[in-house]
Amino acid sequence: MSVNNEVTVALAGNPNVGKSTVFNALTGMRQHTGNWTGKTVDLATGVAEYNGVNYKFIDIPGTYSLKPHSAEEEIADDYICYEGVKKVVSVCDATSLERNLYLALQIIETKRDTVVCINMLDEARKQKIVIDISLLAHELGVKVCATSARKGTGLDELVSCISEKSTQKPIRINYPPQIESALQFLVPVLKNELSGDVDERWLSLRLLEGDNKAERYCRDNMGDKYGELENAIENAEEFLSSHGVYREDVSEMIAASLYGLSRELCKKVIVHSSEKDNKGAKDKIFTKSIYAYPVMFVALCVVFYITITLANYPSQLLSTLFVRCEELLMMFADRIGLPQFFSGVFITGGFRVMGWVIAVMLPPMAIFFPCFSFLEDLGVLPRVAYVLDNTFEKAGTCGKQALTTCMGYGCNCVGIAGTRIIDSRRERLIAVITNSLTPCNGRFPAIIAVLGAFLVGGGGILSAVVLAAVIVGSLALTLACANILSRTILKGEPSHYILEIPPYRKPQMSKIIANSLIDKTLKIIIRAAVVAFPAGMVLWFVSNTFYENQSLLFRINSFFDPMGRAIGMDGVTLSSFFLGIPANEIVLPIALMSYLQAGELASFENVAYIREILVANGWDIWRMACFVIFCIAHFPCAASIMTVYKETKSIKWTALSFIIPLCVGVILCSFITLIKVLL
Repeated sequence: MSVNNEVTVALAGNPNVGKSTVFNALTGMRQHTGNWTGKTVDLATGVAEYNGVNYKFIDIPGTYSLKPHSAEEEIADDYICYEGVKKVVSVCDATSLERNLYLALQIIETKRDTVVCINMLDEARKQKIVIDISLLAHELGVKVCATSARKGTGLDELVSCISEKSTQKPIRINYPPQIESALQFLVPVLKNELSGDVDERWLSLRLLEGDNKAERYCRDNMGDKYGELENAIENAEEFLSSHGVYREDVSEMIAASLYGLSRELCKKVIVHSSEKDNKGAKDKIFTKSIYAYPVMFVALCVVFYITITLANYPSQLLSTLFVRCEELLMMFADRIGLPQFFSGVFITGGFRVMGWVIAVMLPPMAIFFPCFSFLEDLGVLPRVAYVLDNTFEKAGTCGKQALTTCMGYGCNCVGIAGTRIIDSRRERLIAVITNSLTPCNGRFPAIIAVLGAFLVGGGGILSAVVLAAVIVGSLALTLACANILSRTILKGEPSHYILEIPPYRKPQMSKIIANSLIDKTLKIIIRAAVVAFPAGMVLWFVSNTFYENQSLLFRINSFFDPMGRAIGMDGVTLSSFFLGIPANEIVLPIALMSYLQAGELASFENVAYIREILVANGWDIWRMACFVIFCIAHFPCAASIMTVYKETKSIKWTALSFIIPLCVGVILCSFITLIKVLL
């Protein structure tokens, strides 16, 4: 089938309606994700063939309406309203139809060939919700079909609806008489001068609201005739004001009409049983602060316990595997006569550090991310964000930062990229800068090892509890820093937003494992390994290059020593943090290597050996505390720095995201040192 016969279909819908599940079910593995030109938003596209016709499905970002407030919603608005797409599938949640119909009605009003897909029919049945699909299709004047995308049912009917054009006339939304009369000033002008890619009635409504994008579209497409439209807009506004309606009132009146119509439609087509489920009882546990915080702490302990306990075995296996591979590479290097310098740089340096990063980082992430996704799929994580919302708002930032902070516990890169969900640029910058105060999986091994050596003697439940307490402390630090930023360089009022709390659902384990391992774990591991290999080469070089019988690494440590001791550590520890910028996983091994003067990356397999090395080099409980604090509060790793720049496109904010966490760590460690001196 030629490309000319390809039909493009946009999938639209509110967040958490199963839109991406519909997309995945329709396209299978024939899909890819790419960055939208000029935006920091990724767009998923996929293809499928049905009855000899090629369909290109576009999974546009979730949005609550076609009045954008974020980068994702702007993409949805652009693609549906202005990009000329002919077919749109509006995916609705059968359990929340009234709220979802608001967007569906807006899409229908654009005069795109619209199909309404009522998804999650299985969830609706569990809640005793019955929807009259035929009546809804009659009322809307478009094709409506029901699906349960998770179970793969109703998809053939959906494709059939997409392929056939509706013979009905789409519903016309009637607005208050003042607005209907004002539209008569604009619609005739637009109808005569525009090509028809954008519906003139819909565009007139946007112009009455004072939408800048609609005005820009008309200016670009009407040329000299735009002056006539400006006169029409002025006349319409004068008419409205003469009837006591001003520009700020128009949006409210339009929204009220849409919500009113959604409510009326739902009363007609929905039958809902009076039986109650146990959702209310569950929400008393997960959304009431008095219960939620202890439950969240216990859940955190459980996740860390599982991660700590299960990660040890695969880490040891991977470590053994890389050691064996290194031996084989060294044998091969000797056989081909590779100079010792090159084998040292590439094998003992680059390959060993890369192997260390993978062996230490991969197992915890492969366990942590599925646990994290499990809680998300179950419906617990959105409720955590709900509980933390008020706390973050009091700190002068957005409640959505609670979600991006949780993401940062897996990987700061993911957390920083996740700040795209925050509408306000000011609040997004606060979330980006403070995300580095969230200890990621790359920092967990060092924190666990040092805490185990000095406090709890190893892994297990106590290690998980102490680590969870450290994480709670990092959250408090994030809130404090966010509050300071919101009062100083990033002043402003916290924004309001819609926080989607989905119903409790049975997690899809296959989807969780696939998404966690492929989309998150492997991508992050590959990125970290790419950075770690050259870092290992540099590390080996500075460790084995001597000047006046002293290695460059020794001289670097000596340079940092006064600064390190001023904040409760030493030059070896502080320089290890700077040399470990490529990957946080190698900070502690670099320190141990320097203490042992080994000239190559050291390996450690038990906390007793670590304690022995650290104590012999002046470590005590105070230095351990400073190390743990600095692990939490210091500059981001190289991958995170690159992600900050990608998201902000600003050297200034990238530099501040490096400097501010570093200053926080220095201040806190200096305070600990002062307490030690006073005692």
